[in-house]
Amino acid sequence: MKIFNSIKSFSAVKPTIVTIGTFDGVHVGHQKILEQITKEAHDLNCESLVLTFFPHPRMVLQEGTEMKQLNTLDEKINLLDSLGIDNLVVHPFDKEFSRLTAEEFVKEVLVDVFKIRKIIIGYDHRFGRNRTANIDDLIAFGETYGFEVEQISVKEIDEVSISSTKIRNALLEGNIELAAAYLGYNYSLTGIVSKGKQLGRTIGFPTANIKVEESYKLIPLNGVYIAKSIIEDKTIYGMMNIGTRPTVDGTTQTIEIHFFDFNKDIYNQKITISFLKRIRSEEKFKSVEALKVQLAKDKETALSYISQL
Repeated sequence: MKIFNSIKSFSAVKPTIVTIGTFDGVHVGHQKILEQITKEAHDLNCESLVLTFFPHPRMVLQEGTEMKQLNTLDEKINLLDSLGIDNLVVHPFDKEFSRLTAEEFVKEVLVDVFKIRKIIIGYDHRFGRNRTANIDDLIAFGETYGFEVEQISVKEIDEVSISSTKIRNALLEGNIELAAAYLGYNYSLTGIVSKGKQLGRTIGFPTANIKVEESYKLIPLNGVYIAKSIIEDKTIYGMMNIGTRPTVDGTTQTIEIHFFDFNKDIYNQKITISFLKRIRSEEKFKSVEALKVQLAKDKETALSYISQL
C-alpha cells in the first residue's frame, strides 16, 4: 500500500475507485466496504484509494472536543494495508480545507488529483463547506464530471455506525470478547516500555509499564486482563493491569503487564499488547501480601485460559 501524507502529494497512475471516511477501528463493517473497493478496482483495472483525515475533523471544527478513538493513525494504516488497499491518502484536516466548497472538492480533489472513476460512499455522507452537500449533489457532480457514484446501503451504514458505538461501549465496560467480535481482531494498544516503581518485582510479579503516547487512544475499563504480545517474533502471554494501584495508594492510571516465562530487558522498546479477556475489576487490598495472593490466583486463571487457546 502506498501512503500519502496529503492530497497534493498523491499522483494517480491509473483511474481510482475511491471511498472516504475516518474508518475508526477498521472493523468488520468497514472491512466489507473496503473489500468492495479493492474488488471493483481489480475488475475495472483501476487502483483503490482511501481518503481519510488526521486529526479527526470533529476535533478541528469543534475545538475542545475530546474524542477517544479505537485506532491510532499507525494502527489504522497497518489495518488498511492488511486489506490490500492500493493507496491511502491521510490528509491533514484543518479549517482551510474545511472551507472548500463541495464543487471545489469534487473538481480539485476527486477529479483533478484522484482521476476518479467511481466513488463508493454512504447515503448519509455530507461534504463541502459547512457539510452542505449530500449524496444527491455527489451524484449530480458525477454526471457532470464523468464518474460513477455507488451508495452504500442504509443497512450497511447503520451496521457500521452501530458497530463503532458497540465497540467503544464494550471496551469501556471491559467486554473485550464482544469488542473483538465486532472488530474482527483483538483490540490492542501500543506503547513504550518504561520503568515504574518496580513494586511488582519485589513481590514476584515484575511488570512492564506501558506508556501510550497518543492521548486520543481509547483505553478499556480499569481491571485485570489476559493479554499477549509479539516480542522478537514470539508470542508472549501475560496478565495486564489497567488502573491506579489503590493498594499502594496510587492516584494516576497506569498500564502494567506481567509476562509469563519471560525475563528479557525490553525497556524503551515499543510493543503492542492485545487484549484477550478481562479477569476482574481492580481492587484495593488490605495489604501487599493480600494483593500477592490474588495475583497468584489471577495467574492461575490466565494460564488455564491460555492453555485452551
